[in-house]
Amino acid sequence: MDWEPLRQQLEHILQVPVRLSKWTWEQWLREADTEAKGKGAPPKSLSNDQQVVFLVHKEAQEALVLTVEAGGLTASERQLVELMLESRRVQDKKPAVSVSEEERKVGMVRDWFKQQQDVGLSNAEMPDTLVSQLSLYTTKIPLLLYGDYSQSRKVSYQELKKLLESFFEAEIILIPLMDKEWLILGSEKMLSMDGADEKEYGEEDSLEDTLAAIGYGLHEMLENEWVGECHLAIHYPIIPSKSLYATVLQLRETMMLGRTYHMGNNMHLPWMLQLEKLINLIPEAEKTNFLERVLKRLDVALDTETMTTLEQFFQLDCNVSETAKKLYIHRNTLLYRLDKFKQETGLDVRTFNDAVLVKIALLLYKVTKRK
Repeated sequence: MDWEPLRQQLEHILQVPVRLSKWTWEQWLREADTEAKGKGAPPKSLSNDQQVVFLVHKEAQEALVLTVEAGGLTASERQLVELMLESRRVQDKKPAVSVSEEERKVGMVRDWFKQQQDVGLSNAEMPDTLVSQLSLYTTKIPLLLYGDYSQSRKVSYQELKKLLESFFEAEIILIPLMDKEWLILGSEKMLSMDGADEKEYGEEDSLEDTLAAIGYGLHEMLENEWVGECHLAIHYPIIPSKSLYATVLQLRETMMLGRTYHMGNNMHLPWMLQLEKLINLIPEAEKTNFLERVLKRLDVALDTETMTTLEQFFQLDCNVSETAKKLYIHRNTLLYRLDKFKQETGLDVRTFNDAVLVKIALLLYKVTKRK
């Protein structure tokens, strides 16, 4: 082990020269025995008029020691160095945490991801050596999980993998990407986990509905099992050997868009965020100019009640009757609110063009108000 960094650290803290050298173990025991006479317990450091010597490490019949000039240390500094070295020795004696072969393999994938990220690639293909180790040639359902748990509740690889496999009742591939960020690769069989006829998934909408159901079900389980908030994004089925890295970037983008434009929503679906993805590319100055043109009386027009009303109205495809039921208000009350909004902004959200403008303005407004 390289002890030079420790020597440099102590020298920086103490602001005095610190030397690293080797003694024979017999020499250390002899000096320690001399210093301990009449004092009971063996000393944690040795001293004379010229120097103070600290034991760093014992290996076979050698002792690695640090030496500091006696005049360069106060009594309290000497105690602190003793405690620091004792703590280091205790830590070195702790057995290494065993890492399974599976964790070693997914760790290699994580390291490869980080390398691609460091060089700024966006469409890198995994080397065959990694693909073959995790059997990434078959179709998988990718999910990105971010667990906003506290450090005291930090979830281990084995703990999370067991939890996920219990939920899916099947083996999954779990790859830790960054702190609190996990990539989950589930079997394509997840699409028929409810026992429905596979022919129902031939339509694109049916596939999206099934993926959403998987995501919402998993998120609910994780929220109940974990302490703290977690976010989840899901993607269309992929063959990991061809597009795993690009898919991870898309999942991260999906989660970013969802957290930016829909605060409070923790399940993020890419097909529900296509408009958000488009407007996120607009320069900030253009976003501000658009809001000023479309909604000239922002704070007056968009109070909490109006925001809630419009969001429900758009979510229910601009259906007046359904929106009134959802808001538990009379139909005429809803019409009054929409008319009032029209008077204040000049925009009638019951028409297609104005509805599109206001929908975009709402997304931008929520973001700009938080800045």
